[in-house]
Amino acid sequence: MKKQIIITFFILIVTLLLIAPVYAGWKPSAEDEPVKSQLSMNTPTEEVIRNFKTHYPHLTVYFEKAYGYAVFPTITKGGIGIGAAHGTGEVYEQGGFIGTSSLTQVTIGLQFGGQTYSEIVFFKDKETLDDFKKGNFKPGAQASAIASTSGASTDADYDHGVAIFTLSESGLMFEATVGGQKFNFKPK
Repeated sequence: MKKQIIITFFILIVTLLLIAPVYAGWKPSAEDEPVKSQLSMNTPTEEVIRNFKTHYPHLTVYFEKAYGYAVFPTITKGGIGIGAAHGTGEVYEQGGFIGTSSLTQVTIGLQFGGQTYSEIVFFKDKETLDDFKKGNFKPGAQASAIASTSGASTDADYDHGVAIFTLSESGLMFEATVGGQKFNFKPK
């Protein structure tokens, strides 16, 4: 059993090392409309926001109406039986940058492969964002990420004050897992 755990851990590390360089970043075209935000340069966060808004215009209302949001430009995920994901991002309150955050996820279940994706977590109100900043934030049992694809729902709603959207960048992951995301916030 111990040998099997070591082998699984080794394969997970190798998988993460192999898929990490796959991320080359999304480069917006000249025709894309610029994002109106307080970001001052062409950062990975700005590119992710632009990508979500350009390809999924129904998310624009979340940026306009949400009290705050956290943007994770690249989350790397991999697993064989036991999986893990990690990414870092920026947190905004009423359009202004307030700090950084890290996301960690451990999953157990039927899974194989690796992928990179972007994630945006919208906070409907001040109370939900404050819980996130204090480290008390845990998505509700019903909260799940809405994969933004061409068939994605345009009427997705908040669950316990949170709406989570993901956008796959690269990789292939087959999974039926149980695990939650854990966030850490660091003020600027």
